[in-house]
Amino acid sequence: MFVDSHCHLDFPGLIEHEAEHLARMADNGVSHALCVSVKLETLPAVIGLAERHAHLFASVGVHPDNADCDEPDEARLVALAAHPKVVAIGETGLDYYWHKDAPEWQRQRFRTHIRAARACSKPLIVHTRSAAADTLRLMREEGADAVGGVMHCFTESLEVAREALDLGFYISFSGIVSFKNAEDLRVVARMVPADRLLVETDAPYLAPVPFRGKTNQPAYVRHVAEAVAAARGESLDAVADATTRNFFRLFKDAHAS
Repeated sequence: MFVDSHCHLDFPGLIEHEAEHLARMADNGVSHALCVSVKLETLPAVIGLAERHAHLFASVGVHPDNADCDEPDEARLVALAAHPKVVAIGETGLDYYWHKDAPEWQRQRFRTHIRAARACSKPLIVHTRSAAADTLRLMREEGADAVGGVMHCFTESLEVAREALDLGFYISFSGIVSFKNAEDLRVVARMVPADRLLVETDAPYLAPVPFRGKTNQPAYVRHVAEAVAAARGESLDAVADATTRNFFRLFKDAHAS
């Protein structure tokens, strides 16, 4: 069985076909999925999905790309994270690709999320793009290693992966690992220890080969796992077993039933 460790089933284009996507998950051996929050304004839809379906889980957080939105404080994040289906804080982090001025508000928001994660003892879901040095610096400064978490949709270097692993974080690969021009990323996939490996879709984005360019969905995490298995020279079953075990080890409030 497979677990999609990061998707956005509440997004337009997916939520309208909720039953269909859940059926396709089952058909492809995808047993569970984590629906990740990007705004407090849309959090009710994320939690609603998790409440309706025992095999879906939720997170609480505000994506670093979202500037014009409700800004959380630590106490509010902790209170929202008390919901029984919420298993993580995030997605959070830094993105200097879309915000090239590297704004201080992003760094402060990231610090707030790390502090909230520590306060409620839930792991972090970290997004980093064109900001790896600052992302790792803030993780160290705020003691993110106390709760750990996952570097989601990983596209950074092997050195960045090693530094994140040293902080106790897991490394999650998306459909990008299957792209023809992603050989450097496949090198990272080969080097990540089996007990720190996760797979995800980030649906509706980044559909893996052979669906590249189409709307992604949690069922396609099987193809991400196939690409990771090929890169590592391992069987698909080995990657499926390892990533499923890792998911439930990291997200300890997620229950396999």
